[in-house]
Amino acid sequence: MLIRDVLSLHIQIAAVGKLKEKYLVQGIAEYAKRLGPYVKLTLTEVPDEKAPETMSPAEEAQVREREGERLLAQLKPDAHVVALAIGGELWSSEDLADQLDKLATYGRSHVAFVIGGSTGLAPAVLKRAQQKLSFGRMTLPHQLMRLVLVEQIYRAVKINRGEPYHK
Repeated sequence: MLIRDVLSLHIQIAAVGKLKEKYLVQGIAEYAKRLGPYVKLTLTEVPDEKAPETMSPAEEAQVREREGERLLAQLKPDAHVVALAIGGELWSSEDLADQLDKLATYGRSHVAFVIGGSTGLAPAVLKRAQQKLSFGRMTLPHQLMRLVLVEQIYRAVKINRGEPYHK
């Protein structure tokens, strides 16, 4: 089933840290504008934990835990959570489109994609997630990942609507 009326689909991108780079802010704003007629998109930023440049594993775990608590506080109880994690499943653009279509079809109208900070996601966030998604084995900056994700969501919506994707 193709999503025809997807305005009932609410997609949240919850991420650690504030976007600072103008080109990323502009790129995300452009795709958010393009998504406007199709889905309700919410971009949620939680503060990153102040930490020294080099940390022990215990300090990194503490940072993940604090950032994770902030992320979890932003998620609705009924949200279908997809955590972006290197160890997650690899999906094609068509797979993402299919996942969004299935969620909308079966009444999961709120989908939250969660992006951790530079130390990754807390175990509690990964546990809360119904799915874990990887964009590959390469590590990408978490701020750039937001732009890549919102572009892929836009592409998925266009696939589901049977509309051409303009490059």
